[in-house]
Amino acid sequence: MAEQGLDVGTVAERMFASSPAWVTLLMELRNVIVRPFGLKAGADHDPSQDTIGIFPVIARRADYLLLGFDDKHQDFRVIVRIVSEADLQTVTLTTVCRTHNLLGRTYLAAILPFHRLIVRTLLSQIAAHDPSR
Repeated sequence: MAEQGLDVGTVAERMFASSPAWVTLLMELRNVIVRPFGLKAGADHDPSQDTIGIFPVIARRADYLLLGFDDKHQDFRVIVRIVSEADLQTVTLTTVCRTHNLLGRTYLAAILPFHRLIVRTLLSQIAAHDPSR
């Protein structure tokens, strides 16, 4: 739950603009490990494209933001959504991954435990900014 009046862009910026040091370190390590396999690192995107954090924006509505990118091993999407009810807003963060090959399935299996922890941490950054708490 979050303060009333948040828009999805602000929520996504709060989640992805700054990460705890341990998340940054994990992402840097990930980028070093995957580069020899030809996988994209976070900064490998079209600089003219609208991005939030490392993720290109695919679609944007008032209550919904779709981010993501495609790579040879997987297609990855992040959905940030706000549902407003009465005087409360609920923020959800959903990730979807479609693997294309053995490399994608192996990569997903290796990062999944870290991924779950990172998603929880990103969501907690929204709650930490909530003045009503």
